[in-house]
Amino acid sequence: MRFSTGRVTRRNDLSHCAAKLEARGIEKRNLMRRATKLEARGIEKRNLMRHRSRYGHNNTSNGYSICSPASSLFASNNSCILTPEVTNGPYYVSGEYVRRDIGEEQTGVAITLDYQVVDVDTCEPVPNVFVEIWHCNATGVYSGVGGGQGGLDTTWLRGLQETDEDGVVQFESIFPGHYTGRATHIHVMVHANATLLSNNTIGHDNTAMHVGQAFFDQSLISEVEATSPYILNEQELTENADDDILAEEASTDGVDPLMSYMLLGSSVSDGLFAWLSFGVNTTYANQAGAAALYYEGGGVTNEDAGGGLTDPLDYVLTDPIPRSSPRSAVPSFL
Repeated sequence: MRFSTGRVTRRNDLSHCAAKLEARGIEKRNLMRRATKLEARGIEKRNLMRHRSRYGHNNTSNGYSICSPASSLFASNNSCILTPEVTNGPYYVSGEYVRRDIGEEQTGVAITLDYQVVDVDTCEPVPNVFVEIWHCNATGVYSGVGGGQGGLDTTWLRGLQETDEDGVVQFESIFPGHYTGRATHIHVMVHANATLLSNNTIGHDNTAMHVGQAFFDQSLISEVEATSPYILNEQELTENADDDILAEEASTDGVDPLMSYMLLGSSVSDGLFAWLSFGVNTTYANQAGAAALYYEGGGVTNEDAGGGLTDPLDYVLTDPIPRSSPRSAVPSFL
């Protein structure tokens, strides 16, 4: 794999992909996948439209739903798109497990997270890449790191999944809490050219084609924060309007970093289903700095840690990531 350095202009808005995604049946499969999940929670397909007002975040009163056509979801404005690269923060840990359920013993509002990765150049879903997410618990604490956090040997609310043929992954987690200085968010990273190892990780290959953060409606956050154990969080709450990274993401035309969602019952305590599609440039990659590295025997602080890209310049893949050839190997000891 060859890398070149230098800035490139990358389009992450998917508005131009609406017709192609709809024609290929991806819109219909998205609906069926989400409806199947909701049916498992007792919400019948015939009732989905009855609950329309509970679908989607309410930033512009567009009434988006999982029943909305791709032409609405991927409109030029307010589309469900995650932003171009931002910082991966001070709490990224490499070596976490590939798994769907990342909640472990953490308590809070149950949430199913549905992410879809789309190539912004071809408008095709991106299969066989690993999507990694991590976020704090209900009281604003991260696992995997020390310094007043959960500790190096903890792994809760962290994990990876490999995208399917539709570029989709799903995670079972809890709604994230808040911590001082940041609005409620979930970190999202897409790993390029990674290999699943026998220990059910991708090792410490931190090559990423996308690093971003996803957010939620302030009204939803307020509703969750009024429940236990979130109400026990004594850290200062930063609202969306005061978060610099959210402002950076939202400043990009066509980008909407807030997740669409549905309540699975009469209140947030009954659980949430949230979804987000986002565009990536498959010829772009960078090395993400990790605060710690997790091994079978526990976590180790990374003395060379950084809270973002390891090089201030973008790394651009001069050879696009192959879709059918074997991925690059990672040493077995990682």
